[in-house]
Amino acid sequence: MHRRIMGVETEYGILHTPADPTSARMGPDEVARTLFRPVVEQHASSNIFALNGARLYLDVGSHPEYATPECDSVAQLLVYDRAGDELFNDLSLEAEQRLHAGGLDGQVLLFRNNVDSVGNSYGCHENYLVSRMHVLKTLGTTLLPFLVTRQLIAGAGMISTPLPGARGEHTYEYLLSQRADHVWDGVSSATTRSRPMINTRDEPHADSHLYRRLHVIVGDSTMAEPTTALKICSTLMVLEMLESGWSPRNFELDNGAIKDIARNPRLGLEVQRYYYDAARAFFNDNAQGVQVASREHQTHSPEPLYAYCLDLWGRTLDAIDSGDYSTIDTEIDWVIKLSVIRAYQNKLGLHPEDFTHPQLKQIDLRYHDIRPGRGLARVLESKGRIRRLTDPHEVDRAKTYGPITTRAHLRSRFLHAAVEYDAAVGVEWMRLKVTRPEPKGIELGDPFANDNADVDALIDYMRAPESHG
Repeated sequence: MHRRIMGVETEYGILHTPADPTSARMGPDEVARTLFRPVVEQHASSNIFALNGARLYLDVGSHPEYATPECDSVAQLLVYDRAGDELFNDLSLEAEQRLHAGGLDGQVLLFRNNVDSVGNSYGCHENYLVSRMHVLKTLGTTLLPFLVTRQLIAGAGMISTPLPGARGEHTYEYLLSQRADHVWDGVSSATTRSRPMINTRDEPHADSHLYRRLHVIVGDSTMAEPTTALKICSTLMVLEMLESGWSPRNFELDNGAIKDIARNPRLGLEVQRYYYDAARAFFNDNAQGVQVASREHQTHSPEPLYAYCLDLWGRTLDAIDSGDYSTIDTEIDWVIKLSVIRAYQNKLGLHPEDFTHPQLKQIDLRYHDIRPGRGLARVLESKGRIRRLTDPHEVDRAKTYGPITTRAHLRSRFLHAAVEYDAAVGVEWMRLKVTRPEPKGIELGDPFANDNADVDALIDYMRAPESHG
């Protein structure tokens, strides 16, 4: 197994609900500014690197966004992804307290989903570091059949929403993926005029002579940690096979395939089964083999989740084939959510294909609320009805400290020192800078490096009284 750097960027939906239902809701811009007020007060910016080395910022369209620090295992990535939810939940609690102090009681809700009530879509992006020897467009094109059908195993599920101004009759349907109806191209360098599945903009955030960044933007924001793990693990396995010289079958999928499969998972079953069978053969389909291979080639960053994800991958495809989802109903988001919706359809006396009742749409949205004790997925998880893979204590630590095995450790150390010495600094993915008394900065092109004498020297420079802000 190759050691690989990876990360996830999550955009959150945001909503204010006043305690008095007769009062007007704050608009998304206003509630987002309230959410980020403590960040701006401390840093004079709404685009910062947090103490754990992650990037936390307010994106276009008033979407709070969290980009995990660089991680070198899926298990580590799950912890830092979950830490992002908790950091934003803390900010939403503080925003509610500020609103209360100003006489505006209500809730600030953050949703880890991809579509709002009027059909606007926002993303969950995956980043995988690959060798510069790979041509991103070629690699991306090869990956497309896998990514188009990956929603079978990693979709978040949703009840479709009629678009504003749509003509003709709209049928409410249950879709596997929230992003499927909102991606138009396969591979493109564009980010605004089109939504490709893979963005090929050459921005590696690492030594550009050695690396590229595979930027996958077709995936859903997932609540169940097993689904997130499977989304990342399956993609890593396919990348590993491709880099080892494996040539997949040439599946001819038209432009509408991703939308058709979202409505009928059986349409994607053959393609996804092909990739699963190849991965199972490649990784020997047993935990011991996967872990031994991992220890040989990435000694300090094993990937124990590969074996679990291979098993879950196969069980998910078997469940779709048989129609019996009981074997995955605590692990795969679109299945978990559908089972809850089915229960409410039963309770309301609705036909299984009738998704028009407004209460069902409320359930769909509530599933993605990140607040513990309030969000439906988090409540189900607390009751053991969604399997959790992360340790809460590790997640709590990850809110403050970066991963110790990657470059993020250096960034986190630097940021903690800046707080300790009240130093004026600037931070980017590849750069650290102390701005006083004379600007001094360094570039960190190796995302695998967690030790660097130049960082130590820069922290020593912070100790000088003249460098303090």
